[in-house]
Amino acid sequence: MVTKQADDSVTRQKGGVTDKLDVVRLATLSDIHYGKASQGTLEPLFTEIGRQSDVLVMCGDLTDYGLPEEARILAKDLTSALKIPIVTVLGNHDFESGKQDEVREILESYGIQVLDGDSCEVHGIGFAGIKGFAGGFGRGALGFWGEPAIKAFVQEALNEALKLESALARLRTPQRIAVLHYAPIQATVEGEPPAIFAFLGCGRLEEPLNRYPVTAVFHGHAHNGTFSGRTSTGTPVFNVSHGLLQKVFPDRPAFHLMELPVEPAQAAEEPELQLVEVDDD
Repeated sequence: MVTKQADDSVTRQKGGVTDKLDVVRLATLSDIHYGKASQGTLEPLFTEIGRQSDVLVMCGDLTDYGLPEEARILAKDLTSALKIPIVTVLGNHDFESGKQDEVREILESYGIQVLDGDSCEVHGIGFAGIKGFAGGFGRGALGFWGEPAIKAFVQEALNEALKLESALARLRTPQRIAVLHYAPIQATVEGEPPAIFAFLGCGRLEEPLNRYPVTAVFHGHAHNGTFSGRTSTGTPVFNVSHGLLQKVFPDRPAFHLMELPVEPAQAAEEPELQLVEVDDD
């Protein structure tokens, strides 16, 4: 368990012994698709995450059909195996049954932090999270033009990008992590059929990441994509879909572990929020 003391230092408690930390160990994972019959199936994985890490970040598709029963089973399994903070966003599967608000309430009732256009700080690390949306990348991105249905589709991606920008703007920590479900860059969906790239993420989600410096970006959704890539400004992006991690790292538990140095909080000038530009052509 990691705690933050009055002197702003971060400590880890293991077996009754408290050690002051120089780093916080961040575990990331996505797309576990918990169903009604999933109870206990990932207990070894969760136990290992608890043993190796100080914070768990999950990037959506926590449930299979977005049912409250699924969310409750997952929340019980997570909090039984883990005694560390958990931060998450929801994915498209978590919206499937139209009960995403209930899913969120259940997770939060177990102490799991669910982000949706907002931010939080855990042990000196800042987290900004959204679900994100589809739309494509670069010249293949769907434009805001034509039928109302097309414009509504593109507007959803724009809304998610604005939510991410707002969440990032509120962070004041030296280390900042962006958490999404959909991919913000094409590099981490490559490996999937090109015909479905547009449904796996949207380049509009990259724009806030380029305006607000972050340490790393994590997402899921593209189960057969690529593990890592970078934004156009060089920020590392990781696809931590559970199925992909099992393929990329077959000889170790399927989660990604990153160590972040513990640094004192710094005052930061708040940048002016800017609207995402929409092309009319």
